[in-house]
Amino acid sequence: MAKLKKRSVVPIYAIAAIWVIFTLLHPLYRVSDFVSVILLSAVVFIVTKGIFPTVEYTLPDPEPTKASEDEKPEDDTDEAEKAEAAGEEAPSSTGDPSLDALFQEKDRALSEMRRLNEAIADETISAQIDQLEDITSKILNHVIVHPEKQPQIRKFLIYYLPTTLKLLNTYDRMGAAGVSGENIDSTMQKIESTMDTIVSSFQKQLDSLFQAEAMDIASDITTLENLLVQEGLADMD
Repeated sequence: MAKLKKRSVVPIYAIAAIWVIFTLLHPLYRVSDFVSVILLSAVVFIVTKGIFPTVEYTLPDPEPTKASEDEKPEDDTDEAEKAEAAGEEAPSSTGDPSLDALFQEKDRALSEMRRLNEAIADETISAQIDQLEDITSKILNHVIVHPEKQPQIRKFLIYYLPTTLKLLNTYDRMGAAGVSGENIDSTMQKIESTMDTIVSSFQKQLDSLFQAEAMDIASDITTLENLLVQEGLADMD
């Protein structure tokens, strides 16, 4: 069984909130002011840490194949993390039904994008499909490594991704018809003009998955800078 830990970010947010509120109500002019807010932050951190403790959970190991029953199964989450860091595809099974379904959707979507890319001759559309394939792979691999983020991509999975594939399939069928007409030409032009927006939206979806980490880092930087100023190791701006 793979044991994983999920640490709550609430204590960090609480400390950041204390600093913001304190500085708004009582500007930090004296050393005693810094000492007070630091002590208050410590108390808030301990209290919120008790209310929102680190949660441990386990992922079942995949069933070993007959040829490798004597070998120790590797942690799928570790393999997925390595794959994500290397920019490669994550392993195809986790033992978690919801994540395995995500694997299947990833394989289906990427396979369809590759098929459409081969079928569509337009170089601009082809390059945009390459981008969509790369971004989609990164989005789904990231969520497989961080399953708690599945709610963040629900709309992406049930609407944005399938609608994009529908548009590309329509473009492929109309282009393969080999005829020109008002409806065909108009529809294909609309799809072409929409592709840049779709690529941009996929990029924003990927970026949004890192929002929590960005907020954590920003909070850590603020706390660190304030402590450095309090210790006389940095100057206040």
